[in-house]
Amino acid sequence: MSCIRAICLVLWAFIFTSNANEYREQALRLMAETPLVDGHNDLPWQLRSKFNNQLNSTDLYTLNSTHTNIPKIKEGRLAAQFWAAYVACDTQYKDAVRQTLEQIDIIHRMCQKYPEDFMFAASSQDIMDAFAKNKTASLIGVEGGHSIDSSMATLRTMYQLGVRYLTLTHSCNTPWADNWRVDTGSDPVEHNGLSDFGKRLVLEMNRMGMLVDLAHVPEQVMNQVLDISKAPVIFSHSSAFSICKHKRNVPDNVLLKVKEKKGIVMVNFYPDYVTCSTKATLSDVADHFDHIKNVAGASIVGFGGDYDGVARVPTGLEDVSKYPDLVAELLRRGWTDDEIKDALGRNLIRVFQDVETVRDTLRNTPPDEVPIPLEQVQNSCRTDYGYPTQKGAAGVTSHSVPLLALTLTLTSLFAKFV
Repeated sequence: MSCIRAICLVLWAFIFTSNANEYREQALRLMAETPLVDGHNDLPWQLRSKFNNQLNSTDLYTLNSTHTNIPKIKEGRLAAQFWAAYVACDTQYKDAVRQTLEQIDIIHRMCQKYPEDFMFAASSQDIMDAFAKNKTASLIGVEGGHSIDSSMATLRTMYQLGVRYLTLTHSCNTPWADNWRVDTGSDPVEHNGLSDFGKRLVLEMNRMGMLVDLAHVPEQVMNQVLDISKAPVIFSHSSAFSICKHKRNVPDNVLLKVKEKKGIVMVNFYPDYVTCSTKATLSDVADHFDHIKNVAGASIVGFGGDYDGVARVPTGLEDVSKYPDLVAELLRRGWTDDEIKDALGRNLIRVFQDVETVRDTLRNTPPDEVPIPLEQVQNSCRTDYGYPTQKGAAGVTSHSVPLLALTLTLTSLFAKFV
């Protein structure tokens, strides 16, 4: 009897291994036909944190202290990546714009230093062109509205530098938008979602052809943007709230609105958002893919690993080389080839194309150049050049008050000595 059990175990192991190899081979075939587009990777932040953006002294072939390097990218069949130009919330009202520009610069320099591996991309067609050349299309997403210092002109300038999405908030409120932490009670509600300026900013992003990213926003902002945006939206790195009830994730009612808007939710791999604990597995991540597909269809799901932006990753998804294993797991669960191709990249590319189409239809619409109201951004680190001068009760302009005070002081001193 023990011999029979042993033989059965050997046969079962052989069949399991054979099936696993078959799914992986199928995954690799599909990934050779359709580009894998990931919505969010924080390697640029690691380059700042570890090397102060000194790329010349860094080798992305041998770098092993990160989830991402060039050999891992090749092994993972990562065809296109939105690199995050992220700076911390404590730069808000200080040097956020400068630091964000430095992160945009490091992404460009990655492409310049490794031209055989990376190709800078700023359009849906660029993704396909890079895929045809067997290079990783490198796109830029700015992670957090604090990076633009409440300036549409700054956002337009970043678009000219190649930025193709803006995450409306990170983990802090801006002068025009509440962040996801208000849904936890950790941060105060300041704008009831988006202010009037915030709503205009969304429409300006539609006009210029920039993807609106709703990762990191509260549910109220999700719904407001889905109601007012003229183009599809993205969640660049968020998971399903019904599976893990973390406020960074997307509720089912919003998933359905994303489907109506023809947008995309790119699944985050961070265990805290996958299992609401410090540990997770590849299978747990696949559960989020399944749930989103079951609620709203395979047409709205994508990959948003958040590699190099998190302190821990799931077992089985230790770095960017592991994407084929996740694809193989989805195939094992019964996903069709078409559904896999949609999730790999066709969904994101379709969303990108639709955003570009909206941009083209609005080409004759002038830019929104009305600044945010001064009282919403006024602080000791900000000047008010260009804003209308304000008259006080005595009819004296605000710019004249310091001069008047100085004049009165000098007059008083002069009177003492006369």
